[in-house]
Amino acid sequence: MRIAVVGLGKMGLAHLAQIRMVEGVEVVAVCDSAAFMLGLLRGQTGLHVCSDYRAMLASVALDAVVIVTPSKSHVAMARAALERGLHVFCEKPLTLSPQDSAMLCEIAAAHGLVNQVGYHHRFMGTFREVKRLLDAGAIGTVSHASAEAYGPVVLRPAAGTWRSRREEGGGCLYDYAAHPINLLNWYMGRTAAVGCTALNRIFSADTEDEVHATLFFDAATARIAVNWSDESQRKMCTRVTIWGSTGRIYADRQEVQLFARSGARLPQGYHVGWNTRYTTDLTPAAGFYIRGEEYAAQFEHFVSAIRGERPAAENDFASAAETDRVLAMLRTDAEEPRVAAVPTRRRRLSIFGR
Repeated sequence: MRIAVVGLGKMGLAHLAQIRMVEGVEVVAVCDSAAFMLGLLRGQTGLHVCSDYRAMLASVALDAVVIVTPSKSHVAMARAALERGLHVFCEKPLTLSPQDSAMLCEIAAAHGLVNQVGYHHRFMGTFREVKRLLDAGAIGTVSHASAEAYGPVVLRPAAGTWRSRREEGGGCLYDYAAHPINLLNWYMGRTAAVGCTALNRIFSADTEDEVHATLFFDAATARIAVNWSDESQRKMCTRVTIWGSTGRIYADRQEVQLFARSGARLPQGYHVGWNTRYTTDLTPAAGFYIRGEEYAAQFEHFVSAIRGERPAAENDFASAAETDRVLAMLRTDAEEPRVAAVPTRRRRLSIFGR
């Protein structure tokens, strides 16, 4: 399978190493705007290097592309690849516009192409176990959830990178909050509405560093708290807590804790009371280890879906488009001025000073 990697920043170089390790994959080209990086890779690997994306698509025979460029460029690059009949793996977020994301979904579906977005938390053993427990009804009817993500990305006032420029990367909302929101959509379904959204700046001049909001689902609510200017964290920390009628589930990348009440419908191996499962027990063996088993798993899944060994890719454009829709709703909710509603009778009485 002939694949090209587009974008050679930190994540791009990691993805280049990861996709090259998948059995049966040949990375035949890389594309980036940095001449120094292209020259280095050409000299060290012999890969075909390109500085022009469309020229690469026109001149190199490919089966798929892996897009790891600034978020603003995703829509044009993904569309160009899909229209050439290529399968696409794109880093998250899919795009910065729900309309653009929906358009890419339509093109991919019309061409029958495999498409996947890099929400790697779905390939972590602990977060996958949460999904399995919820589908089994282990905590009954879900009423509320809490999802958090913290990390040390922006820790001082500075010009920053494309990630901290709102029009290019989408800020903390699109770079960090997208992960817990994507998990909540996976667990709880379509978000019906959002509210009480706060996008706070700590260090960044152009975008938010902190996100707080409430998500409303058909019969449940969820609260998100995200901060990428948290120096108390050594690296990104994501955790989810979900409450239901017969128990509670907590998960981070290390473990899953389930508290089950009497009468809970429990999968084999679980019992009433406290249960703990660790990532070492929940993570299947990976074909390779570069940064984490979840990265191996997501690329192995993408490639096996292209080969027809799986019915569809995990984290497809449609699921990512739902996350992009929620992100846009949160941005709008935070920016639109709102006045608290006052009951009519109370407002009328206040006129008379009562």
